[in-house]
Amino acid sequence: MATDPFARRAASEQSRVPAFAFVFAVCLCVVFCVGFAATGFVRSRQSRDIELNGRINPNTADAISLMRLPGIGASRSRAIVAHRQDCSKSNGPAFQKPDDLQKVKGIGPRTVENISQWLEFEDKRLTDITDAKDGRVGN
Repeated sequence: MATDPFARRAASEQSRVPAFAFVFAVCLCVVFCVGFAATGFVRSRQSRDIELNGRINPNTADAISLMRLPGIGASRSRAIVAHRQDCSKSNGPAFQKPDDLQKVKGIGPRTVENISQWLEFEDKRLTDITDAKDGRVGN
């Protein structure tokens, strides 16, 4: 062992370099992990935001279109279409107001409240036909 103070100081500084590099590497990894996690959170948040160009009529929309509604996945959209087809045997549309969607299994009041702003229940084509029969000009 060297008793020279310069040699001891050099050995001490050499042991500090790997320790500093380790601490620096750990801090760098933490910063990257937090950055990636924040980026992923922002992206997942943006994917939940729904942008619809127009309203969706549950009486005429296909299952794919219904899946664009918040809280409506593949199984619920298929259930809406199946319920609509079952009700098509009777007169009139299956859904006349948002609350009618609660007749579909898996759709409750909260879901109806969340999607009601994106729904329409009047068939524009039927309105245009009845307006034409009445002699009114559509907009």
